[in-house]
Amino acid sequence: MTDFIAETTKAADQYLANLATVQDNFVEAVEAFVKNLPELPQPAVDVPAVDLPEAGAVNAATFDFLLDNGVQFEEVMPTLVNEGTVPRLFRTKVYSDDLKVTINGSPGSGLVRALEKSARTKGVEILLRHSLTGIVRDNGARVQGITATIDNRRVNIEAKRGFIIATGGFTSNVAFRRMFDPRLTEEYQVAGEPWSQQNADGEMLAIGIGAALWGTSNVASEHGRSVTKTRHIGARYGYENLRWNPNSPMFPQVGGAGLTVKSYQDLICVNQFGRRFWNELDDTYGFLNACLGRHDTDAKSRKLNGGGPIWAIFDADAVRREEWDPKPPNVDPNGWFFTADTISELARKIVNPYQLAPMPAQALADTVAKYNAAVEAGKDAEFGRPGLMFKIEKPPFHAAWATPILHDALAGLRTNGRCEVLDIRGQAIPGLYCAGESAGGFALHGLPRVTVFGRIAGREAARTRKQS
Repeated sequence: MTDFIAETTKAADQYLANLATVQDNFVEAVEAFVKNLPELPQPAVDVPAVDLPEAGAVNAATFDFLLDNGVQFEEVMPTLVNEGTVPRLFRTKVYSDDLKVTINGSPGSGLVRALEKSARTKGVEILLRHSLTGIVRDNGARVQGITATIDNRRVNIEAKRGFIIATGGFTSNVAFRRMFDPRLTEEYQVAGEPWSQQNADGEMLAIGIGAALWGTSNVASEHGRSVTKTRHIGARYGYENLRWNPNSPMFPQVGGAGLTVKSYQDLICVNQFGRRFWNELDDTYGFLNACLGRHDTDAKSRKLNGGGPIWAIFDADAVRREEWDPKPPNVDPNGWFFTADTISELARKIVNPYQLAPMPAQALADTVAKYNAAVEAGKDAEFGRPGLMFKIEKPPFHAAWATPILHDALAGLRTNGRCEVLDIRGQAIPGLYCAGESAGGFALHGLPRVTVFGRIAGREAARTRKQS
């Protein structure tokens, strides 16, 4: 028993020491980030809503809030993220080994599930079967509550202190996202799907009662990650920081995990007409703009916006170099990955919902031949791709879905420093708050954004006098 107590005490001391290290690292990261924030090349910030000296205190308080509610962080130094210059990425520990709990075994589960557990312990009722259908605001006054449906029944839910919109953004809503960038047509898939749909539900309902949008130019500003280069090719969802686990309960809907590209030297990218269009090694918005730009110069495809599907073309030698296994579950042969013994046959096999016409076999064959000649000559005269290394000549040949994928919602509802939603006159809508990717005017995305601003919104709503 004495040995057990000694070991337990030692483990507790080590945990507290590690926790103190994580907290110290966090405070240092916040201080450096706040000093660096005005210099960062990022989408427009609504300056009146962000007081920089206060930002550090708000972030530090949020960190303590997470610790107090059971969130555990990996005991490592913070790292750089999203082209930042200050290390500020902290990872939470994966909540469980059970994929039914974490869905994909990702660190974000350590934040969300821990907060869910804490909320339920505190008596919070979470209504997972209800669908939001409306926000109730009578005669332009205070928001009274919401309407929802469950089992084909309409129910009214009163908001005695306030209603917080945190519905995840708009990237899954094609019509909505095209208001900000007409190129973002239906072929562009969304990170996080099919697990979560960012359908702009909250934004549209808020607009319906007078709310204003903000930061709309951010979507096409060529900053941040509203559009990203695919890293996991040959599957529908290829966002670089999310490779689906074949054992995930969502995987039947996902279809394929994707082949993770180590080097784009091993392939070429072609449009739906079988033609190269840019230097594949380019990781800037130059490549993304080329993907999203109109490729059909004679308008025969009737596609006037959006670039259409982008396909990665490679051969058996590339498979060997990349150490890929181009079979399910790594690829999805149901419209997202194709294999053939000849380039012309490969073109004829490509059938996808967003491939509006068959890929011309001769065009793809000519493209590959032209690229191989460039490799032989040691110069890509057409697109300036440097360091040409490998021909595409050994069968079997493959075509893998490599169309850019959407991620951040960098626009949304306009809010003030208290996370109150503002109307088109800049006045707060009483009782209505917003946090996360549904809120516009700030570049940070995802869990950190909704955690910091969600806490502010909850705090401000709690301070409001309860409605009778």
